Amino acid sequence: MLTLAGPEPTADAAPAVAVRCSGIVKEFGAGETRVRVLHGIDLDIETGAMTYIVGPSGCGKTTLISVIAGILSAEAGEVEVFGQRLGVLSGGRLARFRAETIGFIFQQFNLLPALTAAENASVPLLVNGASESRASRRARDLLAAVGLEQHLDKFPAELSGGQQQRVAIARALVHEPRLVISDEPTASLDAHAGQGVMALLREHALSKDRAVIVVTHDNRIFHFADRIVRMSDGRIMGSELPPFTEAH
Repeated sequence: MLTLAGPEPTADAAPAVAVRCSGIVKEFGAGETRVRVLHGIDLDIETGAMTYIVGPSGCGKTTLISVIAGILSAEAGEVEVFGQRLGVLSGGRLARFRAETIGFIFQQFNLLPALTAAENASVPLLVNGASESRASRRARDLLAAVGLEQHLDKFPAELSGGQQQRVAIARALVHEPRLVISDEPTASLDAHAGQGVMALLREHALSKDRAVIVVTHDNRIFHFADRIVRMSDGRIMGSELPPFTEAH
């Protein structure tokens, strides 16, 4: 069968959209205590880039990325991740899509206390059907890349907060997800370690079929961003491309 190749992409072709949020509304509580946290969010996240979401505490940043990741469902609006509408996926199908496509770095780490650092980092690969030997090898390589080669067999309780954070970052990257979402990835890290993990995340983001979203207050890492999206009171206030203003 003859296959005709399409035209080569031009250097100035527009990046593809990794995530599209359309009219996202999220509320918590019930009755008179019900509070609207996200007010009709419209946002596109492009592939091949690292996008930061910044804003004051309580403005809805973590809620927004949790909706994007399919951890929370929205009251209204739609999220598409690489063309897949999350709202049409049932519980099991959504879990499978997330396991294959998304790596999430939680601010509170969410490591399994009964597993070692290497075992924690290997979990996403095992969930996706990889062999134990492949999952272990990949996890150990990533933990070495974030400076934890001496702590592979330690349990979370034996690790500092910064070390646990690096295990969580390795776990999010181990299955090479197309979308990585990170909530305050450098909050528990010193300046040197923070620069190292952000360089690793940026390397992942630069692939044309991947994207990285980072929620952060840490202005020490703003130079890694390709775009900064500003939020306030559950709304998108605007976005900037580098060079960024001191307002951040």
